[in-house]
Amino acid sequence: MSHSLSQQTVAIVKSTGPALRQHGVAITTAMYARLFQDEDVKAMFDHAAQDSGEQPRRLAAAILGYAEHIDRLELLDGAVARMVARHVETGVKAEHYPKVAAALLPAIRDVLGPDVATDAVLAAWAEAYRFLADMLIAREAQAYAAAA
Repeated sequence: MSHSLSQQTVAIVKSTGPALRQHGVAITTAMYARLFQDEDVKAMFDHAAQDSGEQPRRLAAAILGYAEHIDRLELLDGAVARMVARHVETGVKAEHYPKVAAALLPAIRDVLGPDVATDAVLAAWAEAYRFLADMLIAREAQAYAAAA
């Protein structure tokens, strides 16, 4: 990775942990509602896992884990490896990541409200999301190349 997260971003993202713990599933549920307006993206998902709430819960837990360990990302290596494997299995590509960001960031604001999800919080999460997306994209590219 050619860049790292700013200390300010790390601090802000970590500070959102309690709100994510309390409202994470509501955020991911709202995110998926936005994301699934794109039928091509919607078709990539296991809808039984959506309908049961399993996928929104898993993603909420992953986002919380990222927020709580953003200053020690090595602790997430196993989770990242599982995510990469699942993304390769389901055909996730680099062009999907901006669509997720466009659904996730407004969902954070919608659920937490503008007093909690301030512009500074959303900017920090945008930076943190890009950082994670870049890492996943690079690892997924390696996995796709190895599979070819």
